[in-house]
Amino acid sequence: MSQSDRLRSAALACLDDTKAEDVVTIDLKGKSSIADCMVIASGRSQRHVGSVADYLVEAVKKAGCKTPRVEGMTHCDWVLIDAGDVLVHVFRPEVRDFYNLERLWSSDMPEDQLAN
Repeated sequence: MSQSDRLRSAALACLDDTKAEDVVTIDLKGKSSIADCMVIASGRSQRHVGSVADYLVEAVKKAGCKTPRVEGMTHCDWVLIDAGDVLVHVFRPEVRDFYNLERLWSSDMPEDQLAN
């Protein structure tokens, strides 16, 4: 299993454990050199987003990313965890709807798999 696969699996397991909602994984291979995949999820509140992000940081560290970069923990409307090969965005639902990253990065994803 590659490092990217380990990080993605750890992130997805953590999101499931912390009850993150509407989890979407986007394959970035061939679309961008910034990462191999992007995971987008929602938290129910600022507190939930912050808690999910805290657990995600620990999960990706255990999976092999020694120093994940984290942005947005101050307000917890949108937190980005950059684990190198895997980017994880955790949003409050209204912020996620506003930025609509799924549509930006998933032009080739079937409509029924995009968050509405």
